[in-house]
Amino acid sequence: MHIHILGICGTFMGGLAALAREAGHRVTGCDANVYPPMSDQLRALGIELIEGFGADQLALQPDLFVIGNVVSRGNPLMEAILDAGAAYTSGPQWLSEHVLQGRHVLAVAGTHGKTTTTSMLAWVLEHAGLQPGFLVGGVPLNFGVSARLGRRDGADGARTPFVIEADEYDTAFFDKRSKFVHYRPRTAVLNNLEYDHADIFPDLAAIETQFHHLVRTVPAAGRLVVNTREEALARVLQRGCWSEVQRFGARKEEPGSLRARGEPHAFDVLRGSLKIARVEWGLLGEHNQLNALATIAAAEHVGVAPEVAAAALASFENVRRRLELKGEAGGVKVYDDFAHHPTAMRTTVNGLRRRVGLARILAVFEPRSNTMKLGTMAQQLPWALEEADLSFCLQGDYGWRATDVLAPLGEQAQVADSIDKLVTQVVKAARPGDHVLVMSNGGFGGIHGQLIEALARRG
Repeated sequence: MHIHILGICGTFMGGLAALAREAGHRVTGCDANVYPPMSDQLRALGIELIEGFGADQLALQPDLFVIGNVVSRGNPLMEAILDAGAAYTSGPQWLSEHVLQGRHVLAVAGTHGKTTTTSMLAWVLEHAGLQPGFLVGGVPLNFGVSARLGRRDGADGARTPFVIEADEYDTAFFDKRSKFVHYRPRTAVLNNLEYDHADIFPDLAAIETQFHHLVRTVPAAGRLVVNTREEALARVLQRGCWSEVQRFGARKEEPGSLRARGEPHAFDVLRGSLKIARVEWGLLGEHNQLNALATIAAAEHVGVAPEVAAAALASFENVRRRLELKGEAGGVKVYDDFAHHPTAMRTTVNGLRRRVGLARILAVFEPRSNTMKLGTMAQQLPWALEEADLSFCLQGDYGWRATDVLAPLGEQAQVADSIDKLVTQVVKAARPGDHVLVMSNGGFGGIHGQLIEALARRG
């Protein structure tokens, strides 16, 4: 089959393209911006990429057009597809029908930690010899790729596992359900739930409804792995639950629930009062401790004993763009992180603070997500950044002024209207021994390299 993917350079659609190519399909694709690293990864797989959404691509005559959620009505190629009556489907629907059917799907959902927990779970199953397939919205360092099919047939006829990052964002312009409704998991991790995606959902209740729809797709023999600390998830389950529930994250003993005892980098895993495993690893932060508990509970559902899962986590190397050290110059270290929601930013700053102690942290960020551009959570930014010593924000065409929002931070916050000016501000303020933390869900104009070069010149 020849499929042509619209919006192929996004992390999800790029991973889907890699899976389709591995399955033997001819894959081509297009996007508004075709650039590394995704373009290099896809071309290395023999996938032809086209810049833009020109209607002339209809002449490729694929068997099927697969539509990413970046495509909307008015897109020239999409309009041509509709006019021609050509066959098309969404990315999640294609994945459901051509990859996930017949597999034991383990879906990881939540506002935060999806990519990290999905990567952890895939690595635990790999370490246990299950050779899982996976699709992650990032690149797990243990694998070096964001997607693979994995083993397809169980020797004993059992369903083979496929681990997928289950996003609540909408599927396509013609299917406004969340992506994860298509995945039909047998194991579903509900990691946490906060308000996000303000361009799609009017309020938290609307997102809870989508999570309720996900719960409805899990069979009675399935398992829901649920963070017991989240009131929003409790409300989701109150609306109906037809599967076994394994809770995790309780702060005190709770019958049957998994909890941690000890520091985030070295802790016992308890079920109720019984110790069932111990995790010792290089990750920091209570959020990663909770991600580990969710991973252990989900892996157990496909037969991986908690102590085996804990041993695998000891060699987990995290994901690219998760407090990733990009370089050091002039005695200043520069990190890259994908954080973009205020809660994720606060968690990331806290994680770095635990690592560097009293050393100064300079937080550099751009409010790039649709939710942040709309200003829905702008007032939470001072709270997100309070553990940083200095904060630097790129002012864009957001409809709100970063200087006003960051006023509670006083002289600890600076704003610039261009990346060049932002680099100048940071380099002027940085001292040897500082840690510069860059946070964005995009490329941020290559600011990481610019900072390192400017710091080196100064040095």
